[in-house]
Amino acid sequence: MAITIVKPEEIEARSMATIVSELNGRTWPEPQFSIVKRCIHTSADFDYADNLVFSEGAAEIGVKAIRSGAHIVTDTKMAAAGINKKRLAEYGGEVHCFISDEDVAEAAKERGCTRATVAMEKGAEIAKSHPVIFAIGNAPTALVRIAEMVDAGELSPALIIGAPVGFVNVVESKELIMERKVPFIVPKGRKGGSNIAATICNAMMYYKG
Repeated sequence: MAITIVKPEEIEARSMATIVSELNGRTWPEPQFSIVKRCIHTSADFDYADNLVFSEGAAEIGVKAIRSGAHIVTDTKMAAAGINKKRLAEYGGEVHCFISDEDVAEAAKERGCTRATVAMEKGAEIAKSHPVIFAIGNAPTALVRIAEMVDAGELSPALIIGAPVGFVNVVESKELIMERKVPFIVPKGRKGGSNIAATICNAMMYYKG
């Protein structure tokens, strides 16, 4: 099979055209469709056409929150690295990942819990002064703690992107979020990851509607 030389600026456009073609006419209202396409583009996995679950108006809520200066709190450095911080800063937002902070590690050790749990509590402090999008790509315990704080009336997130990946408590933690009356975007099942959490954030930033 011959390799076709494609200019860098054309690669994404051709990739998106391939995705649309292979979706065989399936579409979603925007900006949901942009998110679906970018998740497929990032992963080359068409399962995201079926497993992405959006609460009512979640994609629109996320776009509006970003354009209103929302901060993004994530549970992994990988997700933080993948989010377009320059574009987010244009709207007045910042990306935060507290997972490696010394105070987080110490508190987690003292309490016998995960660092992700403590990191979400630190993120909740930001939510007292800014709209916050929680973009979770690894730790089910992050989603569990978010759900607990929502139930206790301690946290009202602008949006939760619940995309941990794996086998232990992953599905259950996603269900917890989908059962709450909060805006969410969740790839149900075992799939997800830091790249998907970052991609959903970027898709909302790049949306031009």
